[in-house]
Amino acid sequence: MRVLITGANGRLARLATGYVLEQLPPSDVILTTRHPEQLAEVAARGVEVRYSDFDVPESLPAAFAGANRVLMVSTWDIGRRLKQHGAAIDAAVAAGVERIVYTSGLNSTPSNPAFVVKEHGGSDDLVRASGVDWTILGMGLYAEFRVPFGITAVKTGTYRHNAGDGVTAYVSRADCAAVAAGTLVQEGHRNVDYDVTGPELHTQVEVAALISEVTGHPVEVVEVSDEERKADFMAAGYEEDEAGSAASWGTAIRVGALDSLSPVFTDVTGRPGRTLREVLTQHRDAMLGLEEPRI
Repeated sequence: MRVLITGANGRLARLATGYVLEQLPPSDVILTTRHPEQLAEVAARGVEVRYSDFDVPESLPAAFAGANRVLMVSTWDIGRRLKQHGAAIDAAVAAGVERIVYTSGLNSTPSNPAFVVKEHGGSDDLVRASGVDWTILGMGLYAEFRVPFGITAVKTGTYRHNAGDGVTAYVSRADCAAVAAGTLVQEGHRNVDYDVTGPELHTQVEVAALISEVTGHPVEVVEVSDEERKADFMAAGYEEDEAGSAASWGTAIRVGALDSLSPVFTDVTGRPGRTLREVLTQHRDAMLGLEEPRI
């Protein structure tokens, strides 16, 4: 069996590659990327690295040739992803791939107001309609993305949010990668939708308390409206569309669209998932301004 991971130079894909290589020999692993030269180290271990660009359909047949299973990591090209993913799915099916594992978003349905939902949901539909076995991974919000909010909270003494009393189970990127690798190489997991979450649900008040506890700095929680939160992001340098998109995560939490608590990580890996406290502790020095954040 040969497995293939797309977008292999990205952070999630690099982590997933590491987990896959703990379970398969390098000769069974194919990585595709726009920048093969940036994966020279893993190529030196015997992994085949191929060029592919989802915006260049003619690059895809050779990229997917010989793969039995594909981990299709969602691209970051907001507004173009549905077309990109469709081209990749078509090429994978034409190459004879037997299963596609797709890294989607949690609750990618119309009930979720988060900005990424439309493209993720459309991609989910394309994967399900592909005619091959599939696994859709609805990834929760990355715990690491609370670190920049922790940096701001430490600097200002306040933690601003528009999530109300809503809850979500923040999940570490590494745990998402482990689930992606496990569902790619293991038997089973056919034609299923999995929520991939952390082990604990948190309100924003609890998140702020964890930031305060980990850093030793008191943090005041300030709840604001969606428009005020959008203004916060614009004041931080975001373009208006980007600011609205960023604020939509808080809206999604507030309306209960991201309140899933799933055992999938433990079911797939056999170990407990990282807690938000553990992730924040790992990045404590970054929140205190003692080192550059690496998230």
